[in-house]
Amino acid sequence: MNMVSSLSGHPLPLGATIEAEGVNFSVFSHNALSVTLEIYAEEKDDLPASRYTLDSAVNRTGDLWHIFLPGLQAGVLYLYRVDGPFDPGGGMRFNKNAPLLDPYARALTGASVCREMDLRALHPASRAEIDCGQPLPAGNFPKCVVVDGAFDWQGDKPLNYPLQNSLIYEAHVRGLTMGPGAGTAYPGTYRGIIEKIPYLKDLGVTTLELLPVHEFDQFEMKRVNPRTGKPLTNYWGYSTVAFFAPKAAYAISTEPGGALREFKEMVRELHKNNIEVILDVVFNHTAEGNENGPTISFRGLDNAVYYMLEAQKNHYRNYSGCGNTFNCGHPVVRRLILDCLRYWMLEMHVDGFRFDLAAVLNRDAAGNIMGSSSLSEIIAEEPVLAATKLIAEPWDAGGGYQVGAFPGRWAEWNDRYRDDMRRFWHGEAEMATAAATRFAGSADLYKAGGRRPFHSVNYVACHDGFTLNDLVSYNNKHNEVNGEDNRDGSGHNCSFNYGFEGPTENPAIEALRVRQIKNLFLTLMLSQGTPLILSGDEVRHTQQGNNNTYCQDNELSWFDWRLVEKNAEMFRFCRAAIAFRKAHAAFRRPDFFDGSDHSGNFLPDIRWCGYNGKPMDWRRAGKFLAFRIDGSRSEILSDQDDNGFYILCNADTRDVSATMPPPASGKAWYRVVDTSIPGHEDFMEPGSEENLHGQKVYVLPARSMAVLMER
Repeated sequence: MNMVSSLSGHPLPLGATIEAEGVNFSVFSHNALSVTLEIYAEEKDDLPASRYTLDSAVNRTGDLWHIFLPGLQAGVLYLYRVDGPFDPGGGMRFNKNAPLLDPYARALTGASVCREMDLRALHPASRAEIDCGQPLPAGNFPKCVVVDGAFDWQGDKPLNYPLQNSLIYEAHVRGLTMGPGAGTAYPGTYRGIIEKIPYLKDLGVTTLELLPVHEFDQFEMKRVNPRTGKPLTNYWGYSTVAFFAPKAAYAISTEPGGALREFKEMVRELHKNNIEVILDVVFNHTAEGNENGPTISFRGLDNAVYYMLEAQKNHYRNYSGCGNTFNCGHPVVRRLILDCLRYWMLEMHVDGFRFDLAAVLNRDAAGNIMGSSSLSEIIAEEPVLAATKLIAEPWDAGGGYQVGAFPGRWAEWNDRYRDDMRRFWHGEAEMATAAATRFAGSADLYKAGGRRPFHSVNYVACHDGFTLNDLVSYNNKHNEVNGEDNRDGSGHNCSFNYGFEGPTENPAIEALRVRQIKNLFLTLMLSQGTPLILSGDEVRHTQQGNNNTYCQDNELSWFDWRLVEKNAEMFRFCRAAIAFRKAHAAFRRPDFFDGSDHSGNFLPDIRWCGYNGKPMDWRRAGKFLAFRIDGSRSEILSDQDDNGFYILCNADTRDVSATMPPPASGKAWYRVVDTSIPGHEDFMEPGSEENLHGQKVYVLPARSMAVLMER
């Protein structure tokens, strides 16, 4: 064993930090009795090249254990081993034999925590008997990598577009470029994303939101696809192993730390093309699972600090649905999360974060939802993150439902928008009032808290649930290939198949599905709030009725690039709808409508109308909704005038003859969109809109939507 001389080091910063003459290591543990740092020569080595047992009298400051090793540089591999009491009943689970990852590691080697335990390749019949609780030999365990973060950013910095002008596209790094017809030189990687920048620009999105890229173990699944017999994997990545490390498997380079550079390259090139990057982050739990899960990092460093424990401390509180819950009420955990967010913004240049099951951020150690001083409030007030987007999935698996309740500048995924718009367009009775509220920015949820329409992240489909195509093609979920007997995934989908379950060659059903997809997508673009699009919805990607593809790393989940040509009509429509939203400030208001006339032209900022063109009688709204927006600058709170608009929505199975309001003096109504018209005439090109020449009634066919523009 090759030992180099060591110095006491210093407690901050945490992690492995390259300095002029070597590397400083620092790690937290309050309850440890001893901490050992191991340095490895190669990724697959079982034995360290050198080992340093830290002296608590020399290498400990408070609860931080530290050491400085002269002469070390980037590329060094390391792990920790920590000794202390093994007392599950007291919340302690120290195991001196378990290799441990540094929570602040900037990069990991590619080894899997569970791949060597799962026995899949050698003993398929033993899958149910696999025990991930026993520590792995170091040779089968990922190693932490000391990295040099130097990178030529070429003047890049986060774009930080205002939320009201943002249009978010949710995608998976691997899934976006792995599918048939992708035509990428580097499929499934950060560089593959770079290759698809022209497509994203053509579509018109402003912001790319990536499913988790923090290092996770894709081999942690223990089930197989019951139809194919092939092992299932953790595809989505909502099971974090290392919060500071980009996923190594998404990089071309196999050198330790190569993913760090390639992730930065991806961000830099997206920014050059005016596309933001938002990361989906998972701070509600970790990959260590419950008391039967593997010891990877936090459990072996200080279980009682990092996790919420039940009153009987040998069990974990489970507000994540994944076995454990990160103890976000503890100052040490809060610091780690804040350090992580600052790192990804300052060092990796990302523009924002979407927080998975974010209600956990607001729970104290006992699991109670805090009214103030919660982590979400602290994050919102963090000065370094002041311009960074913060988006919450405002619920958790323990019943913490906080839509509209996140503090300050937080935006939120609005599932009320999702469900109300689905139910309205699928023709449920008495949904017009709810749909109107969602069109107008969900003031019922956000106004009382002093927030704005853009704090509502509106979506009709996302990674978790049906795709937009499947929403109009299936009445029920079909998740059998997930190996859970179709028990997984939500049964609450507000979907409708229009006469046949799944794909059909019936032209009438197919035409109706196309129309309903257009209705839902256009509704999303014309609603006040921040729209989010699921990758592939613009070309009718299908998951064959599976509404929970978290374990499907295959063509079921991957973007099928052949659909761009096959469903060119849908792509053209969606691209036009995006461009229309971006061109008109009337659909991107910074504040809520109030129904008043602020411009003195005798028109309120918004007027809701019935079939007869008169003010809406909400008691008789039925399945029809129409509204007029005055585009005067004082009404839309913009620096210049926009057009006026009349939007008509008929979710009924019967055609509607709707009286049109008279246009302003000297102006006329022009048809921009009518989703009932097939082909290119459904969405008119700018400048070629159809003049309605004094027409007083607009016939709107069943299940269709029209947009009239005043000019």
